[in-house]
This record gives sequence, C-alpha cells and structure tokens, in this order.
Amino acid sequence: MANGLRFKTARDLFMACPAIAREMRTLPTEQPSIEFCRGLLAGRVPEEAITFCAYLLPDRAAVWWAHECLSHLSELLDGTDHELLAHVRDWVGEPDSPRHRAAVSQAEATPPKTPGAWIALAAGWRDNGSVAGVSVVGAEAPSALQPFPAAHAVNAGVLAGLARVALADRFAVLSAFVEMGIQMAEIEAPRQSADAY
Repeated sequence: MANGLRFKTARDLFMACPAIAREMRTLPTEQPSIEFCRGLLAGRVPEEAITFCAYLLPDRAAVWWAHECLSHLSELLDGTDHELLAHVRDWVGEPDSPRHRAAVSQAEATPPKTPGAWIALAAGWRDNGSVAGVSVVGAEAPSALQPFPAAHAVNAGVLAGLARVALADRFAVLSAFVEMGIQMAEIEAPRQSADAY
C-alpha cells in the first residue's frame, strides 16, 4: 500500500513541498516516506514526525487528521476550539458547500493562537495556499503568512494541542497521532492513484 503514496520517499516530499524544510531540521533521505516518518518518531525530535505527516497527507486529509487528533484532546480544549473544530468537521464533509465555506472563512478570522484556530486556518488555506482577503486579528493577514501551505497550519495546530498534554503522556499521544497520520496516508494512497486517472 505504501508504494501508492503520493510521495514515495522523504526526498520526494521535500522536493515537492519545500516549505517543510523551514519546519524540520532532519534532512530528507531516499527512505520510503512511512519508514522515514517512523524513524522521525524514534529520533531525537519525535515532533518532526507530526510535521512530516502534515505535509505527507493531501490537504483535506491533513485537515481531517488534525481534527481527529484534537478531538482526542477535547478535555484540553476550550469552547471556542470546540466550535472551530465543528466548523472544520462540517467543511471536510462538504468542502464545496457555501455555508461551510462561509463558516470556515469566519472561523479563519480567529487569531491562530489555539489548536482549533490553527486547524480552521488550515481549512481556509487549503484551496489556495493563502489567506486571500480574510482578516486576521482585525487587519489584513500579514504577507509573511501567505506563502505557507495548509500543512503549516495543520502542523501548528496539532503541535499546539500536543503541548497541552501532560509531559508523562506526551510521547504516547504523539505516537498515536503519528500512527493515525500514517494510516490515513495509506488509506489516501489508492484515492490519489484513482484521481490521477
């Protein structure tokens, strides 16, 4: 199944998504993507496996993965995050629905300071890679944010949620999130192949 991934090797992903290099210190190799990701999890900075998953997954799947990760941390999130995640859930189910797009656009205006706000931002960035006219903190979005792909916001949201987990439990939660990301990548592989034809 892993052979059908859209990025067969870590180097393939880094070549296709140069923004990942700004978020990871580990250099890519010719290892298969899943093997590389599991190596990151076992490495010195296991959080880089979260970053790798955020970029490995297609944007919509990455947003859903982040939603699912944060749903497992619901007791650590506030009401605003729960509301934002509900908008994201609805958007993932029907991304072309004008109602859901409007809700995500409104949610996108929330400053990305909480896990849910980052995921809402990722949903808004998903289509065009920029904030495109949506105001953040009451002003036009800073141009420095615009070149980032949705994966950047997914990564920030999942890591922000993970930072709220008790230190004693953090690695177990991180590992579960990475394994969920790997499973989603393997599930998405046949869909990506079918879409190519």
